[in-house]
Amino acid sequence: MRKVVDHLQRTIHYRFPPQQIISLAPAITNTMYHLNINKEIVGRTRFCIHPKDKVDQALNIGGTKDIKLNRIHRLNPDLVIAEKEENTKEIVEQLEQYYPVYVFEVQSIADALRMINDLGNIIHRQKEAHQLRHRINELFKELPKIQQKRVAYVIWKRPFMVVGKQTYINSLLNEMGFINPFTTFDSRYPEVTIEDLKRAQLDYIFLATEPYPFRDEDISSMKEMLPNVKPLIVDGEMFWYGFTMTQAVSYFKDLFRDQSLK
Repeated sequence: MRKVVDHLQRTIHYRFPPQQIISLAPAITNTMYHLNINKEIVGRTRFCIHPKDKVDQALNIGGTKDIKLNRIHRLNPDLVIAEKEENTKEIVEQLEQYYPVYVFEVQSIADALRMINDLGNIIHRQKEAHQLRHRINELFKELPKIQQKRVAYVIWKRPFMVVGKQTYINSLLNEMGFINPFTTFDSRYPEVTIEDLKRAQLDYIFLATEPYPFRDEDISSMKEMLPNVKPLIVDGEMFWYGFTMTQAVSYFKDLFRDQSLK
């Protein structure tokens, strides 16, 4: 047995290296596969959709917030991996009665890099994790920059919800030079009205493709409500942390060039 401390300062005892892992966080599931963990991942959520050619080999154990406990018991994992935002406290407390549960917390780019490092350590892929961190650090030096433009990143409709403070998405926006006026709101994902959006004096409004699937038809309605703001559909998956960070830079370069963001 091995003892580690997770990101919430909880002490975890588990078999090392783990041979039967369940991941409850899509971005971490994707990252594990790219750290050369394959058959060891025996369970994942229905939202763990990447990499598409590998996730089907792991059992779908439900959602990130509505797990199927009987399926987890069937797998009898020696390690469950969760993330504070993705999964509820109740799920963690339920599962830790039976299994070791390691909880990550990712709220910034620095946290995302720490996650990769610690993930490599707990699943015995330290070399692969070091290589991935180095690759991301080098790529992020090429992130496109914008000159202090105000942006809202919208994740939901009816009611509108936006990204706020202490989130990886906000950290990424800041790294590219955007100002997010909704970091002054109490919630990390505050509900906002059209009046809130108007008062924010936005330059851009990013309509994400997930979790709410904003589409091109939403562009025209936003233009009507906010005629002085440029709305854009953005690929929400490119704002995932972990391995996706290696794909994000080229995506943002293309987006900035195609949309003439400056």
